[in-house]
Amino acid sequence: MKRIISVLVENKFGVLARVSELFSSRGFNIASLSVGETLDSRLSRITMVVDGDVSIFEEIKKQLNKLINVIKVQDFTNVEHVEREMLLIKVNLSRKTRAELIEIVDIFRAKIIDVGKNNMTVEITGKDNKIQAFIELVKPFGIVEIVRTGKIAIARKKGGE
Repeated sequence: MKRIISVLVENKFGVLARVSELFSSRGFNIASLSVGETLDSRLSRITMVVDGDVSIFEEIKKQLNKLINVIKVQDFTNVEHVEREMLLIKVNLSRKTRAELIEIVDIFRAKIIDVGKNNMTVEITGKDNKIQAFIELVKPFGIVEIVRTGKIAIARKKGGE
């Protein structure tokens, strides 16, 4: 079962390594990982998407809470939340395809962030299915390169769990 986990940690050297080691040492694959400072520069939020057994995950959650630098652990799996990913995608471009690509970008409410002679770079944010649908639509034009963030998530209600 896929889980979206948010771990609020002290913004210190080695904390990310210790957190990710807990997951890998117990056989959990981290499908995506995003880390960034919070409003308080002394704290960072680690957002991970992991896949694994519920009972093992409960043990990992207990172990995370024991780590000195961990402030709070949230599992968004059964919590109302908002989640997003961002994609930067470079697509082949020609005079013939320019108008059609711009139309697709507009439909998906994406942004053209760079245009070269033979390619266009687009930024798009949204849920996984929106990102995948966009990728599928532009594949026939020829994808040059893709860079994708991991998921980030926030609870809809204060406090999460």
